[in-house]
Amino acid sequence: MTSELFTALPLRSGQVLRNRIAKAAMEENMAGDGQLPDRRLPTLYRRWAAGGAGLLITGNVMVHAEALTGPGGVVLDEHAPLEPFAAWAEAGKSAGGAIWMQINHPGRQVPSGMPGVVWGPSDIAVDLGRHSGRFGRPTAMTPRQIEDTVARFAVTARRAEEAGFDGVEVHAAHGYLLSQFLSPLVNTRTDRWGGSLENRARLLLDVVRAVRAAVSPAFAVAVKLNSADFQRGGFDADDARRVIAMLEPLGVDLVELSGGSYESPAMAGRPADDRTTAREAYFLHLAEELVGTSPLPLMLTGGITRRATAERVLDSGVAVVGMGTALAFTPDLPDRWRDDREADRRMAPVTWSDKTLASAAGMAQVRHQMRRLARGAAPRPGTHPALALLSEQRKQRAALRGYRAWLSGDRRGGGGGGGGGAGAGHLEPGLP
Repeated sequence: MTSELFTALPLRSGQVLRNRIAKAAMEENMAGDGQLPDRRLPTLYRRWAAGGAGLLITGNVMVHAEALTGPGGVVLDEHAPLEPFAAWAEAGKSAGGAIWMQINHPGRQVPSGMPGVVWGPSDIAVDLGRHSGRFGRPTAMTPRQIEDTVARFAVTARRAEEAGFDGVEVHAAHGYLLSQFLSPLVNTRTDRWGGSLENRARLLLDVVRAVRAAVSPAFAVAVKLNSADFQRGGFDADDARRVIAMLEPLGVDLVELSGGSYESPAMAGRPADDRTTAREAYFLHLAEELVGTSPLPLMLTGGITRRATAERVLDSGVAVVGMGTALAFTPDLPDRWRDDREADRRMAPVTWSDKTLASAAGMAQVRHQMRRLARGAAPRPGTHPALALLSEQRKQRAALRGYRAWLSGDRRGGGGGGGGGAGAGHLEPGLP
């Protein structure tokens, strides 16, 4: 059966995606020694490459060694050796598809207990009610720290191209640093980076300009953007529409739409304001509002598990369908769709009343499946979310010991001052 899902998509950089199905970013938390990819990530991505997706987007790779979403995070900066990244890129392209590296800075979303820095546009901490202690308290970034961060994104993008990746995706969603600057709830600055949307978008636009200047014209540059933060008074669909228009002149190939943050985990189907209760294609209604005016092709991620849903997304005018969880449980799902088959089993949503713990447990379940795939094993969908969460926390504690030793003993200089360590506390795994 023919389907638009399996038609090629040419991008403005000249890159052509072989179909409209993308493996969206899911933070793997599988860094080996020195916060580098080890053999697990190439094994995992070779498995996904063989599954038929036209595009694989990695979990977020950190641009700043002293600011990680979790201790198992991969770092690509000016000091990192490229050989492990080249092996990762080669695995992702092994079946003829493209692989892009998602690049990110966590800003204030750094787990408590982590060494390094906790930065934000302002000194407003993550508010998770009784779980707020899971994150460090941020300090407001200085202009020099902001400028250094722009440079770090450009360095990581350039080195990703040198390693053989086909593109990068700048992460400006899910409450991480660039998303924090966009949010009027988090960004209360009164200088050139705060106030109007044009000022709040300045850091993102400067990062995209610097990245585009650092890579070749044929290298793809994408942006992941919240369609909305799902918090009253926060970044909303009209803001997203205006930011997409600002990105168009900068050489962006694709904008991926998602939504939410730790404070409102809409990307897990659990927004704080309950404006969406969809169990499939969580953000489609917002994408439909944006697609008619968007000057750039859009990719939609969030809750897509069935071919009929994916085709409905494309029928709305969205150019690329992104899937994360579905491919952790069924890595060959694109090839199944081509053969008119579906997944044998899907992950049941974690419906605990505590949305923070439910989101963390759901991510832990997904990571459990990714680790199985990285070992060459088959997925095992029946893992209980509580057991997956406990296992994840043990792995995070072990990774923290390695990260502390690496950061304290490595040749890296200071982080630009301000913030300091996050102090003792409970580790929380990162969002995709």
